[in-house]
Amino acid sequence: MSLPTLTPSSNTSVSVLPATGTHSSVNSADNPLPYGVYITKASTASAAHTFISGAVDQVSYVYKKLGGDIIDVEISEHQVYTAYEESVLEYSYIVNVHQAKNSLSDMLGNATGSFDEDGTILEGEVLSGSNVELTLPKFKFEYSKRASDGITEEAGFGATRTVYSASFDKVDHKQDYDLQNIISGSSHLSSSFNFYQKVGNNRVTIRRVFYRTPQAMWRFYGYFGGLNTVGNLSNYGQYADDSTFEVIPAWQNKAQAMAFEDSIYTRLSHFSYEIKGNNLRMFPAPVTSSPKKFWVEFTVKENAWAEDADMKNGATGINNMNTLPFGNISYDKINSIGKQWIRRFALAVCKEMLGQVRSKFASVPIPGDSVVLNGPALVSEGKEEQASLRDELKTTLDELTYQRLTERDAAIATSTTTVQQSVPVPVFVGFSKENKR
Repeated sequence: MSLPTLTPSSNTSVSVLPATGTHSSVNSADNPLPYGVYITKASTASAAHTFISGAVDQVSYVYKKLGGDIIDVEISEHQVYTAYEESVLEYSYIVNVHQAKNSLSDMLGNATGSFDEDGTILEGEVLSGSNVELTLPKFKFEYSKRASDGITEEAGFGATRTVYSASFDKVDHKQDYDLQNIISGSSHLSSSFNFYQKVGNNRVTIRRVFYRTPQAMWRFYGYFGGLNTVGNLSNYGQYADDSTFEVIPAWQNKAQAMAFEDSIYTRLSHFSYEIKGNNLRMFPAPVTSSPKKFWVEFTVKENAWAEDADMKNGATGINNMNTLPFGNISYDKINSIGKQWIRRFALAVCKEMLGQVRSKFASVPIPGDSVVLNGPALVSEGKEEQASLRDELKTTLDELTYQRLTERDAAIATSTTTVQQSVPVPVFVGFSKENKR
């Protein structure tokens, strides 16, 4: 059986990459780019034109690199434009992730924005047009501050949580006092209480228990709390309403000072307490006419998501990488380093596209034979090059985090100091006019 005579209507593929692209076709009405981020949403007309020029040049680059001078490259110029847009977006993504590592800790709690389907900050937002992704934030260490607030709060050194106080009348010979009745019950009595309607069933934490001493009746003697004072210590601790003085040698004063220096700062009252469940138990049971009231300072368990009235410690705002107000990096703000990476990545994407096209057919028949296509090889090669380029960029950026830069600066400073220690100090020896000859 003789072979049929093949008379193809065309000697070329249906879609063949031209040697050059055209500016008008990059984002044409009949074949627009998938996103058009760098054209329709470009910050300026000049920025859009710059991207279009880069996409057009990419066509010639791909045509030459994939052998278009010798064999058909079966992809369209619009596929190259799409690959170029993808490459710029990928570059912007990787760089923004890098910047997130640098700045997230300092920007926590700050204002965020809302974004459209392409990741562009919407018009009307506070940060619209500010290009936050291109700025160097001030170092605020917001996460460390927020964490330290929680620690200092639990340690009793203030922080941002409001400390409330409530009082209860002392009852002679009564040791146990129900804090639920004292605090929760009182919170509904009067709006004059600063914790009015703020307790409810919320858990409270007792920070301090104290009583107020009569201001006019008792006296304070000496730096060490009246150690020379003899009084009714069972009721007043180191205070007395009817004081008697004992004449003692000076060395005894010094010995007393050394012995009681610590206790003066740890205990001035003979009362103590413990909390069991909701009960406050006083030791010893109060029996005297004074004090008449005891006070408790406490904090109320807060909702971690609640906003503060003054917004100084709010929950709304930047909380992770997703809420950072980073838009796509403007194409005209990418330098030569980034643009070369984009060209190489776009070429790798085009290889994958061409491989996908050629993989549709294992071979193409020709008179008397067939040609085996290299589709799978191109797909594999394109994907490997993309992965390699991503790793290359990420590795470079990891070496350039703010932390690494400070470590490098510190190493340079240390090395410079070492060198200077071994270099003789230059001395200029001049001559006065009288010594000149």
